[in-house]
Amino acid sequence: MEVWADLACAWAYVGRRRLEQARLGEDVEIVWRPYVIDPMAPVPSEPLEEELRDPVAEGALRALHPAPPPAEGRLEDGDRPRGAVWRANTFDAHRVVALAYGRGGAALQDAVVERILRAHFVEGSDIGDRATLVALAAEAGLDGMAEALDRGDGADEVRSELLRGKAEGVATSPTFAVGDTMVSGAQPAEVLADLVRHAAPRRELPDEVRWLRQAEALLDARDPLGALWILRPLLADHGDDPAVRLLAARAYFGSAQLGRARETLESLLERTPGDHYARFLLGRTLERANRLAEALPHLRLAAAMSPVPDHVDALDRVENRLADRLTV
Repeated sequence: MEVWADLACAWAYVGRRRLEQARLGEDVEIVWRPYVIDPMAPVPSEPLEEELRDPVAEGALRALHPAPPPAEGRLEDGDRPRGAVWRANTFDAHRVVALAYGRGGAALQDAVVERILRAHFVEGSDIGDRATLVALAAEAGLDGMAEALDRGDGADEVRSELLRGKAEGVATSPTFAVGDTMVSGAQPAEVLADLVRHAAPRRELPDEVRWLRQAEALLDARDPLGALWILRPLLADHGDDPAVRLLAARAYFGSAQLGRARETLESLLERTPGDHYARFLLGRTLERANRLAEALPHLRLAAAMSPVPDHVDALDRVENRLADRLTV
């Protein structure tokens, strides 16, 4: 089971407790994956304003950690669950969690996740602070995090996993996935147990096919830079493949890297001049670069080969803009 969760998400902490209640058995490996609710969270962390807190989530946390009865008539502040008090950037915390799995497997990773969640939601610790993360990881049995964080270990892995989750449709924290089946939110224990029993097995695909599909999904989600990140190994090892080059060109175009898009499309059309979509995209690239006269023949060919609305509309638009220039 993969659990996609933000370590600053109260429902992730609640969801972890419900996983324990589900009693899935030792044959189920639970792996924590990154999700970021607040990508603009600052570094260093800032105090969390009261209006940004989720009262329903705070109530669920207090149900997990009820305050003990007062000793000698008074309750120490440290004995009361505090809830989150920091608006923390969790990228480094996700790196620590990823490194924990790589070094010690699911058991160590889960111990690190539990320690970070408890520190954030029960103890009011700042999990965006590296020194705090290093200490928490060591308490959970994971040493060497100060040097690892300074080296940048885990950063690429977390970025790739964040993009994979986005491409696969993860849209909330927590999301529980087994095979190709997902459920979102801090589901009751019986729902999580049913997920394990009835989930459809994941269809195994070669890495190259999986990366292509993820890049396509990210382009559909209007994340061209994320698509380019996913395409890196394919461009390195299969850069001459027409499907890879066309996806890269789409990502360059979507991220306004018009020079790279043009060069990629021109080289692609030298080999496959009959590719009407590549022809159309080259015309659009030249149009966006305000090179209308150069765009026109490509758009005419694209519209002739495949007179779909997008192709015809782009051709009409460029012809009208050129006509307006001549009139002026």
